[in-house]
Amino acid sequence: MGIVISTFEWVPPFAQGNVKDMRPRWALAEAGLEYEVHPLKPGEADGADYRRWQPFGQVPAYRDDTVALFESGAILLHIAQLSDVLRPRDTQEAADVTSWVFSALSTVEPRVEGMILPKLFNAGEAWVAGWTSHAERLVELRLKSLSAHLEGRDWLAGRFSVADIVMVTVLRGLRNEPVLARYPVVAAYLQRGLARPGFEAAMAAQIETFAAHAPA
Repeated sequence: MGIVISTFEWVPPFAQGNVKDMRPRWALAEAGLEYEVHPLKPGEADGADYRRWQPFGQVPAYRDDTVALFESGAILLHIAQLSDVLRPRDTQEAADVTSWVFSALSTVEPRVEGMILPKLFNAGEAWVAGWTSHAERLVELRLKSLSAHLEGRDWLAGRFSVADIVMVTVLRGLRNEPVLARYPVVAAYLQRGLARPGFEAAMAAQIETFAAHAPA
């Protein structure tokens, strides 16, 4: 069977590049591991078969010849164990990588999405401007702490790791936001991540999937 990850057949252009199967695609590209995609047909995410694989009907889900997984952080930590390129070199590095994966998902991503998503999905509603100002202050607290950690470092946990894949994909949501420019250390970190060939390969692969299933 090999490695299979789920994705959507197609999403609107504004969401392309942001769907979270980008994370395992990027990790697999860095690791040099081949994989297949399972594009979800309309309604398939609500079906019993897929819900056994991904109980919430989201993407990505992952399976290989040994395990089935859901949630992008769990998937990336598994992929890291399959490759000398991404596998932590010792117990402390493994602990650092795990901590930063959870930090990106639990501490940083909710603040970033809390700022970005209302501007996408609730644009023009009266409450959005006031909320955005509040949400930006919360994002700034996270960026300040992240900047302090990254000072003098290229990556979060020593060498490049799956923690950076998660954090860069989270921070990518801020790439056009003025708040990011106030933290040049974080902005430079984001650009280092986006410049990696593995990211570029993952982006091209995701866009190719969506293009193959684009509405007529």
